[in-house]
Amino acid sequence: MIFEWHKPLWQRVLDNSGRMHHALLLNGPAGGGKRAFAEALAARTLCVQPDADGQACGRCEDCQWRLAGSHPDFMRIIPEADQNDTESSSEKTGETKAASRQIVIDQIRDLQQSLTTGGHRGGQRVVIVDPAEAMNPYTANALLKLLEEPTTSTLFLLITSTPKRLLPTIRSRCQSWAFPRPPADAAVRWLDAQQIAEAPALLAFAGGMPLAAAALATGGGAAALRRFTADIAGLPGKSALRLAGEWDAWLKSKEAQGCGLDMPTLTLWLQRWVGDLASVCLGGPLRFFPDSRGVLQSLAERLAVDRVLGCYNDVTQSRRVAQHPLNARLFLEDMLLRYARAFSTGGARTGGGR
Repeated sequence: MIFEWHKPLWQRVLDNSGRMHHALLLNGPAGGGKRAFAEALAARTLCVQPDADGQACGRCEDCQWRLAGSHPDFMRIIPEADQNDTESSSEKTGETKAASRQIVIDQIRDLQQSLTTGGHRGGQRVVIVDPAEAMNPYTANALLKLLEEPTTSTLFLLITSTPKRLLPTIRSRCQSWAFPRPPADAAVRWLDAQQIAEAPALLAFAGGMPLAAAALATGGGAAALRRFTADIAGLPGKSALRLAGEWDAWLKSKEAQGCGLDMPTLTLWLQRWVGDLASVCLGGPLRFFPDSRGVLQSLAERLAVDRVLGCYNDVTQSRRVAQHPLNARLFLEDMLLRYARAFSTGGARTGGGR
């Protein structure tokens, strides 16, 4: 599937189809549809007779194999945790170890072994690595060897939201394709077509990325975001310790697990809230919470610029350890107490201004 905002990039594919680089690095903010683009490019590459628009026909034998997930020349290198969504719950009941969120070196070794044999019917093979930054140095170096000495007729598609986390040598072996943030009007039109309620607000919170906004709406994240906004807006007048206890229980609930709400996500939301609060204090625009302008302006009246900037730095530090806090309840208490203390002095704002 090619989204409206990706059509210029897709045209570049058609224009360069006869001289495609053996490795492409698709990079850009998460939630814009890079994965869908990579899948469409892989489908076109494997298809025997692409349609007039350059996309896979979906009818030939190769397309049928791909759609069935059994094409011998199409390989996806993804973390084990992302593979588990294809397994039934009954198959997971015996698991005692959490699935890895990294691409491990054994996957690259298996890929290397697969590429030593010829492609099916002598055709081209496609390898998608997603997300490419989910590799430790050993795994990355193993992949680098494949990129340095590419086998005949193999197209590598590396997908990343943070290209700076990749080895410079890997980046240098790839042709980089930038996927910028989609135009707001195109993103809103797409969300409206998906019948997503509150599209402008969700799009703003998702940083302008339409697929991220849709994931919030359809996965129950929108309701969780409304609760977060109500909770954090009332914190200066409520006990931070009490809210930490409520959030600790919330993160363990079926509601949170069902919409993918975890500690890193909750910490990211708080960082965005404080970021908008700092922007108001400095006389800037709201980026993530435009519907909470009144609340944020009221809170900003109680903050000095140095206090809100210090609070933002505190939350940023918390994000770095949010993935594996030693004690979730204490982590939340510390983070929310730091936020509440920013209001304790009641200093007037300095700098910026309305």
